[in-house]
Amino acid sequence: MNPPAARAVPTRRSGMGNLLSALALAFSFAVTAIPASAQFPTKPIRIIVPFAVGGTTDLLSRAVGAKLAAALGQPVIADNRSGAGGVIGTEIVAKAPPDGHTIGMLISTHAVNPFVMKSLPYDTINDFAPITLVALVPGILSANANLPVHSVQEMVQLVRSKPGQFNYGLPGSMTSGHLSMELLKVIAGLDMVAVPYKGGAPAAADLAAGQVQFMINSPPTVLPFVKAGKVRALAVTGAQRSPGLPDLPTIRESGFPDYETYEWYGLFAPAKAPRKIVARLSQEVAKILKDPELRERMLVQGAELIGNSPEEFARFVRSEMDKWGALARRINLRVD
Repeated sequence: MNPPAARAVPTRRSGMGNLLSALALAFSFAVTAIPASAQFPTKPIRIIVPFAVGGTTDLLSRAVGAKLAAALGQPVIADNRSGAGGVIGTEIVAKAPPDGHTIGMLISTHAVNPFVMKSLPYDTINDFAPITLVALVPGILSANANLPVHSVQEMVQLVRSKPGQFNYGLPGSMTSGHLSMELLKVIAGLDMVAVPYKGGAPAAADLAAGQVQFMINSPPTVLPFVKAGKVRALAVTGAQRSPGLPDLPTIRESGFPDYETYEWYGLFAPAKAPRKIVARLSQEVAKILKDPELRERMLVQGAELIGNSPEEFARFVRSEMDKWGALARRINLRVD
């Protein structure tokens, strides 16, 4: 008969080892159970800028990114990916991992491109999660200073009196200045000739020189010529007077109550980004946009900082798409 097997007697050391193993296993399960949104961010955040360094989109992205890095405890990097009118950078945002670590600073052409381009490599609505509207920049309707016009109504009367004989500078195809003037032409019944330029600066220079008679352009581009007495500012395109130009009326209050346009800038995440991450980014950026120093700095660029909720921003984007889609269909706007 075989003797009974010896029973293992637990020691204090083996018992302690088992306890530590159990605690480690429990901790690993606890960490795994923490949702990604609670750990966010776990690495640097990229803000994709679909345009070149130095423009308003770039300046806003870097200004907001610096303060967002301080708030979140991770670096925030502005990554300029220009090309194809912003489509290249926008596609990167749409197809990025939806974890909130890649977001994009997109502009108003995002709501226009679906109606004027033959095809896009993304869906403007379904491939993006709106985070917040960062800024609105109303344009300035201006005229060469030698023209006998000092208001929107005087401009309308002059242009209507000589259909097709006045021209306007077009600061880039499908830019805010282009679309804003096209909308004014439709609403006011104006017949003018477009003169295309490869940017707002050369268009503004020719306006000052009298090569073109009218233009809608961004405040930083046109105001130096206004101050020099070569260009006359007639009105701003926004719904309300600009805080930086309180004496300049709106086109809306000048007899066209349905008129309102802006160049806008907003942050978007990929569509499947967790709601809690989108909400947190929105809340943090909204706090940043209330900073008095930042507001004053961006006002010099003509930008009014906003910072609304994801839901409000989504509604704004849809309303912009409705407006510009209707205009594109009415006058057959297309990118060549």
